[in-house]
Amino acid sequence: MNIFFDVDYTLISSTGSLRPGVRECFQKLIDDGHKIYIWSGMGLRWHEIRHNNLEGFVSGVFHKPLHDYREAWEQSGVDVTPDFVIDDHIGVPQAFGGIFTKAYYFPDERDTEMEGIYLAIRSYAETGNTLHPRFWHPPSKT
Repeated sequence: MNIFFDVDYTLISSTGSLRPGVRECFQKLIDDGHKIYIWSGMGLRWHEIRHNNLEGFVSGVFHKPLHDYREAWEQSGVDVTPDFVIDDHIGVPQAFGGIFTKAYYFPDERDTEMEGIYLAIRSYAETGNTLHPRFWHPPSKT
């Protein structure tokens, strides 16, 4: 699957620190055969990806649409389609399918959100469903 992660408050805090478990989650997703993409409404975020030594996990970095998410993405001309998204803004997983994550505003070594996200993605990849409480099914393509 093509898995798209938001940056601000999803992967990094307001201070720029990386959320606990990101590298481990990314490694497991890669090992499971998924591709990881990063997108942000704040532009291309290569600096943050490189600063946190994540570039080896990432297949691409894109601008995330800020409204009319699915329609804007389809009109962007990018040839990669999000299969599963993780974002702290609920409208994005509602539009594509994925997980509305708890926002990671400040560094907190007790945060375990990435563990649950990995398990949810693994379950979804295996069964087409997950019991994650903030999971949104992809909209039907009719």
